[in-house]
Amino acid sequence: MEDFTGKYSIIANALSRRFGNFTAVDKVSFKVKEGEIFGLLGPNGAGKTTTISMLSTIIGITSGSATINGKDVGKEKDAVRKLIGIVFQDPSLDDELTGMENLDFHARLYGVKGKEKKDAIAKVLKLVELEDKANKQVKTYSGGMKRRLEIARGFIHNPKVLFLDEPTIGLDPQTRRKIWDYVQKLNKETKLTIMLTTHYIEEADELCSRVAIIDHGRIIKLDTPERLKDSLGGDIIRIGSDAPGRLAELIRKGKFTVSVKERGDSIEVTTKNGSEAIPKIIGIAQKAGIEVAYTTLKRPTLEDVFISLTGKEIREEGASDTDQLKRNFRFRGRR
Repeated sequence: MEDFTGKYSIIANALSRRFGNFTAVDKVSFKVKEGEIFGLLGPNGAGKTTTISMLSTIIGITSGSATINGKDVGKEKDAVRKLIGIVFQDPSLDDELTGMENLDFHARLYGVKGKEKKDAIAKVLKLVELEDKANKQVKTYSGGMKRRLEIARGFIHNPKVLFLDEPTIGLDPQTRRKIWDYVQKLNKETKLTIMLTTHYIEEADELCSRVAIIDHGRIIKLDTPERLKDSLGGDIIRIGSDAPGRLAELIRKGKFTVSVKERGDSIEVTTKNGSEAIPKIIGIAQKAGIEVAYTTLKRPTLEDVFISLTGKEIREEGASDTDQLKRNFRFRGRR
């Protein structure tokens, strides 16, 4: 459900990509607002990287259409490339060059020259806090530092849209959070539109103003993280009891819950406010002489939403989008 008006940086309309008989992306449609951090959340092989690859003109569109700041992705590729930056899932820095040299080379490719180039390099290095490492070879950088440099490189030509494909994959939790801080800082200070792909639940929840849940090439739900979680009906309370059936019936009569389900010797209660509901449940049990062995309270997560929609957890195993792209499409330069 979209409830805003304004300019859109990205518009995708029934966007599809097929490799022979295999459909990697199946008629996905969405709009990304100017200055928004928008996420594609889904398991490996869901179609996330393929979607970004089409939007960034790396691979062609089989059917459907898309625009970046009004420029047609299929018909105005050169214009689109000038408007975007991209940080690939796979490392793409030259380890033998210094951080400064990597940025300098990339700036030249985009026609950034002279004082403009010097100022741009200084700006992005400061943004990702790598000024003191600028003259060191990239092969001496940690994984997190390399990722920060790739983000800086993707932004050096001042694009209107930045694509981040699994920006923290392979990083430890502490470094991952630091990357989140840099992404949020970049978005806040520059009002840059950012579209990222991820299979990390917390990453989508922390960074994105809206999330499109994608699986098997199709978007199955799109909304803000809070609305997606609220769609489950509220907090989930698990109650262990010596008389689960009887207690469940008494809780239902209380009419303060969304749903009450028996789970063997326990009860699963969904309610709008779990903190308020637990004392009521304990009171009902005590009044009826029913023993409560334990209660647990769980706030809904985007993982719960994904399970509710697909019946399974977000899987990390299996072929990634990148693997499928390599297997199904031999890339020979942009075309």
